[in-house]
Amino acid sequence: MFEQIDINLLRMASFAGIFLLMALLEAGLPRRELRNGRLKRWPTNWGLILLDSLLVRLIFPIGGVGLALLAVDNGWGLFALAGWTGDTSRIWPGLVAGLITFLLLDLAVWFQHLASHKVPLFWRIHRVHHADSEVDATTALRFHPVEILLSFVWKGAVIVALGGPVEAVLIFEIVLNASAVFSHANIRLPLRLDRLLRFAIVTPDMHRIHHSVIHRETDSNYGFYLSVWDRLFGTYTEDPEKGQQGMEIGLGPSLTPRAHSFPFSLAIPFLNIPGRRNGGKDQ
Repeated sequence: MFEQIDINLLRMASFAGIFLLMALLEAGLPRRELRNGRLKRWPTNWGLILLDSLLVRLIFPIGGVGLALLAVDNGWGLFALAGWTGDTSRIWPGLVAGLITFLLLDLAVWFQHLASHKVPLFWRIHRVHHADSEVDATTALRFHPVEILLSFVWKGAVIVALGGPVEAVLIFEIVLNASAVFSHANIRLPLRLDRLLRFAIVTPDMHRIHHSVIHRETDSNYGFYLSVWDRLFGTYTEDPEKGQQGMEIGLGPSLTPRAHSFPFSLAIPFLNIPGRRNGGKDQ
């Protein structure tokens, strides 16, 4: 059931499907008029996405689901210590374990995102994501390779530490990719639908605020899928100060305009570039 090739194909197919759907909706129902279009931004964004994918496959061929399989087979993790054997044939114990695993993995991703803003070293790397001058479906996966590798190590460590159901990890991986593309998409949702969805999940209008140049707005709305963590920990912002149309995206004039360059984007973590960071100082 969990042959690696099947898992890879499933994840690729789900990502391709959600990306194509969001790209079509962006073309037909855009939320913001892009000042810097796809031809200017997408080559660099796609270059980073392809480089990240290649490095992860080369360095960590086993993947998150493979780690979950190892943990269950070897009795590793908190669930094993609590007496759960990995048997999902009994629906209720398996369902509860799966739900807990999903929630804790989503919380772990939220915490990692928070740390990437609060820890100066991590922020230097994470700036590559925020340097994009617009937010659309490709921004969802525009990350520096170093951040992608660190992210995999963190997520893998949490997966092994939990030792939860493999099915839950697979579902989480698919949902995380899909929700990242959805929350970054430049699509217009009816206001009432957006507000309704926000009670459970992160919407594009909610996450776009996180990409504002205004510090207090960037320092909010850290969620990728569930919106509950930002509400629970006091990092939720409902609307941007200048509105969705007037909000400026990126990291300001000292960095954002040059981020359309692929070589410059790769170099961002290693350069001392004037401009604010979430630690409150300039660098």
